[in-house]
Amino acid sequence: MPYSRRMNAPVKIDNAARGIALMVIATLVFSIQDALTKQLVQSYPVQQILWVRYLFFAAFALSLSARTRPLRTVFRARRPYLQILRSLVIMVSLSGFAYAVRVVPLADAHALVACAPLFATALSALILSEKVGARRWAAVCTGFAGVLLILRPGLTVLQPAALAILAAAFCYALYSVLTRIASRDDDGETLLLYMASVGAVILTVVGPFFWQDPEPLDFAMMVALGLAGTVGHFLLIKALEAAPASLLQPFNYLMLVWAMVNGYVIFGEFPDRWTIAGGIIIVASGLYVIYRERGKTTGVKSAPPTVP
Repeated sequence: MPYSRRMNAPVKIDNAARGIALMVIATLVFSIQDALTKQLVQSYPVQQILWVRYLFFAAFALSLSARTRPLRTVFRARRPYLQILRSLVIMVSLSGFAYAVRVVPLADAHALVACAPLFATALSALILSEKVGARRWAAVCTGFAGVLLILRPGLTVLQPAALAILAAAFCYALYSVLTRIASRDDDGETLLLYMASVGAVILTVVGPFFWQDPEPLDFAMMVALGLAGTVGHFLLIKALEAAPASLLQPFNYLMLVWAMVNGYVIFGEFPDRWTIAGGIIIVASGLYVIYRERGKTTGVKSAPPTVP
């Protein structure tokens, strides 16, 4: 399965190039999904937008899992409470992000979300008792200095939305750590199916209370939102089939580039010099952490797609 490939598995050059190309396209598609989310949350509740996203995502996960073995077998997790917990954490992360981009520019949001690997490094030391060397701790501290540069506490008022972005990044990091633990016992299909199904069930219960009948154009955008998530995950799966996650992980930072482009072209937003400088520091710190962690994850399964 694409998610069970070992991080340090050998890979052919041709497959690596195909995996990278698919990953680049996947990040572009996911950035379009974020732009659609930002547009729709201006007029519709976050719960409604997430409900649509999760319904499409759950349909995709169910159809993918059913191709190989009975769904009841895929749902048979060794640690179901852990699967439910990680699924709830990522849903909270997505909710915080969707709430925040209503007022926060896309590039600013992704610059702050980019600190998630730094949170994950700190959480790995606390939860997994992993040894984090002085160099990685220095990179974590440097990255958080970039966060402060973007937020500029004392110079600007910290918006609740900016804090929601940081909370979303923290939850995303916690989800990543929990996924690493869960992947020791269950395969990628089970991880993916739980993540999709738990959110879909909860939002199907909650969503109708927040539903607002969309205008025809908005309804088309909601459908496009769900389709973008489906296409993005399909491309991500194919990328992970072609190349190991350790090779593809740095390309996640392209989301920041696409966010800047979409923010400027669609919403007329452009990050100020402080956000650009802070984003560069965060990304550089995150890439260094990824570099230091490569080769130290033998036997750990790569995480499944992270955003429905």
